Amino acid sequence: MSATKYDRAANIARAEAALHDVAKIKRAEIVFWLAALASVFFLQDQYLLLNEVAITGLFALSLDLILGYGGIVSLGHAAFFGVGCYAAGLLTKYGVQDPIIGLFIVAAITAALGFATSFLVLRGTDLTRIMVTLAVGVLLGELANRLPRLTGGADGMQGIDPGLLLGRFEFDIFGQVAYIYSLIVLFVLFVIARRFVFSPFGWSIRAVKENQLRTSAIGIPVTGRLVVVYTVAAAYAGVAGALLTQTTSFASLDVLAFHRSADLLLILIIGGTGYLYGGIIGALLFKIVQDAIATFTPEYWEFWIGLILVAFVLIGRERIIGAPMWIWRRLRGAA
Repeated sequence: MSATKYDRAANIARAEAALHDVAKIKRAEIVFWLAALASVFFLQDQYLLLNEVAITGLFALSLDLILGYGGIVSLGHAAFFGVGCYAAGLLTKYGVQDPIIGLFIVAAITAALGFATSFLVLRGTDLTRIMVTLAVGVLLGELANRLPRLTGGADGMQGIDPGLLLGRFEFDIFGQVAYIYSLIVLFVLFVIARRFVFSPFGWSIRAVKENQLRTSAIGIPVTGRLVVVYTVAAAYAGVAGALLTQTTSFASLDVLAFHRSADLLLILIIGGTGYLYGGIIGALLFKIVQDAIATFTPEYWEFWIGLILVAFVLIGRERIIGAPMWIWRRLRGAA
């Protein structure tokens, strides 16, 4: 073997080893999911809030796939969430009582919608993409409003009665079954997403985000990669919407509203993009703060949420979240 071939093989081996190390499950990840499991037993009076956190975390994870990894900014991602909500409700009302089968069907429907709209979204620049995603969300919201016989219009969809989960477990008013169900779905889809982003295909999507011209020059189909990640993200958002409808037995026009997409961007600003856990952590912090502020001052909770967003922009997420950790380390050092 010549020196050049030997160096090339050694470089490839080092690169593969480095990628393997990055993809390894970290100890902090195990602690994170063990803490999520522990919440089932130790936070029994917070099941309803935790169910919202799990669903919002999955929704934010779906946006992180296209924003943090694909570099696609969307202001209409709630379109897939809303379609998932209404599709799950219609399936439940017209014959598909099994919640898990409903999830698979909703995932297929929203994936098809994501695939169909991806070609419109990916044709232009970032500004064009933002406007197209926003337009898709607005159009679907108006369509839902114009079809009251299917969607219930402004009154919301009524008569949604999901069947027993796995034929045994009924959704209770305390939210225990709902939270465990949503948490398991979140975990399974997170594992799939983690495998997806750390695969060679996932690394090629990261390369597309960093430099599309260079990625195209080395033979990677840029548009094809972005279409795939956009389709997968749409399916994830649809499943999150289906979970909301199945666990609350209600769907309204609010699920397609613009503020859903705006809140999602705020969640990713709080938690960070491009490492999957950002959406979940951001959803946890956002929902806790939202619940606390709504309890303290229900009339002005949106003002305080906006103020927090301004603080994150001006001061920086790392400084705000890192400050408590810095204080804790100083206290431990002083002790």
